[in-house]
Amino acid sequence: MYPRQAQAFAEELLKEFRILYITGPRQAGKTTLARTLGAVHCMDYITLDDQASLSAALSDPHGFIRSLGERPVVIDEFQYAPDLIPAIKSASDALQTHERGRFLLTGSTDVFRSARVQEALPGHMARLELLPLSLSELHGQSRNAVDCLLQGEFTAMNPTAVTREQIARLLLDGGYPELQSKSARGRQIWFASYLEGRLFKDFETLYLARGDYHSRLRALLSSLAGLTGNLLKYASLANDLQLNDKLIKTYIEILELMFIVHRVPAYVKNSAKRLATQLPKAHLIDTGIACHLLGLRSEAQVLASQFYGSLLETLVFMELYKLNTWSDEQVTLLHYRDTQQREVDIVLERGDGGIVGVEVKASASIKPEDFRGLSALADYAGERFLHGVILYSGDRALPFKAGQRVFHAVPAGVFL
Repeated sequence: MYPRQAQAFAEELLKEFRILYITGPRQAGKTTLARTLGAVHCMDYITLDDQASLSAALSDPHGFIRSLGERPVVIDEFQYAPDLIPAIKSASDALQTHERGRFLLTGSTDVFRSARVQEALPGHMARLELLPLSLSELHGQSRNAVDCLLQGEFTAMNPTAVTREQIARLLLDGGYPELQSKSARGRQIWFASYLEGRLFKDFETLYLARGDYHSRLRALLSSLAGLTGNLLKYASLANDLQLNDKLIKTYIEILELMFIVHRVPAYVKNSAKRLATQLPKAHLIDTGIACHLLGLRSEAQVLASQFYGSLLETLVFMELYKLNTWSDEQVTLLHYRDTQQREVDIVLERGDGGIVGVEVKASASIKPEDFRGLSALADYAGERFLHGVILYSGDRALPFKAGQRVFHAVPAGVFL
């Protein structure tokens, strides 16, 4: 079992809030973490994947919660019974002011952001995303790349060399814990089962689909895999799939609630909106699933693919997104692209408005023109711009001067 960096954070939240909701994609390790936390805090455990428990919860939500008594409890697969929310709120309201950690809920869909759930338990609940394993968790590293980027001390880093073949292997493997010990054939069977079996079941809990939505979802997922790391244009996607653009947007919203895809907002200054795009970017949550959908099965196929650069960007983005959960300072992850097509793959925005730009390059060499996007972002952000880096496949951290600014080229091995 891989140790999860989010566990310490979850411990803190249980001590500070009456309810903790751990959400994230299926098979990411939520149940394992919940059971571990439940054992530490002497919590009872119930899963709504059990049909008898689910039927009881749906038939009499308030009676079901009362039947649990006063002991703290883990309710796993909570997304199957969102009607329990008013009953849980009533039980939470009845607690003494000092009582914390009464309910630990897990769910593989983000039900509290769904239009079907009208009550969000404000003030009662903390929310924690548990995504597939980060690379730092997979390889037992304690360094947090988000903190490193905010500190800006790049030249002092001592990176481990990472080959293109190793990066391709990381892309193919993805981060789901159960996959890490499987053979190449076993991984493909797992991915197919995951997408065909669990995907549609969760989709139905969030959206009352009509007609042959299975084939629509399959086609949309394949298209989204090819778009990972790129701007998301609903009209273009709808035209390619010959579907209504509103339907496409609705489906993508549901897939985001299911942690299949993540939409990244654009970095836009209110005073200069016309100078930058406001379109979101799309990233699949897991590069292993993306490679599976794209038909990539080997390192050689990945490296020869037109999607290699975009998949690498997704790998870096999702690593930062995961690490942001337990970094010393949480940031907002964005992207930047201006009207002259100059772009920065990842923008980290601090709470005070300061930003760090991160470009991801698949090559092992860096040219001055590679800093064009970072320079444009620096001009656009002005005093809010702190520093910018290009992650590349080299083995040395190097400073580069562009105009009056100094940027850095940093080996991808520092973060991967």
